[in-house]
Amino acid sequence: MTAPEHSDDRLYAKVLTVSDGVFHGTRDDTGGRGLASHLAAHGFEVVEQRVTQDGAAEVARALTELSDGFAGLIATTGGTGFAPRDQTPEGTRAVIEREAPGLAEAMRLVSPFGRLSRGVAGIRANAIICNTPGSPKGAIEQIDAIIDVLPHALRLLHSDPTEH
Repeated sequence: MTAPEHSDDRLYAKVLTVSDGVFHGTRDDTGGRGLASHLAAHGFEVVEQRVTQDGAAEVARALTELSDGFAGLIATTGGTGFAPRDQTPEGTRAVIEREAPGLAEAMRLVSPFGRLSRGVAGIRANAIICNTPGSPKGAIEQIDAIIDVLPHALRLLHSDPTEH
């Protein structure tokens, strides 16, 4: 199911798990499932969950496909650390048109381990893309750091009337 470009006040989200292990079926996708469930519990209609391998090209390809014609949040989980295959930020930077550094900074400040995240946030067309860590706890903590401002950010992105 694909969400419309933008037709109402509903909040749409997609979740992309970035993990060689999950992609190859040797690891359970606890991060993606947990993040999707958490977003749904906070009013987002999660219209797609997908898994891709680690690597900048794979992430860029998946994010391009997920964002084409989509208006909403795309949250990634995994690939934001220091391991050689952790290239989610590089793949994200390859597709975003504008960065949203305030979102990424707020996400990193939630815990001491957040300082180890290289995750970025940005805009591609009508989608806001945010990188979160692969651990379910870390992904939820980081998305919670910005979940209160995401509806307003999406309204601004879609040029909906706001208070200012």
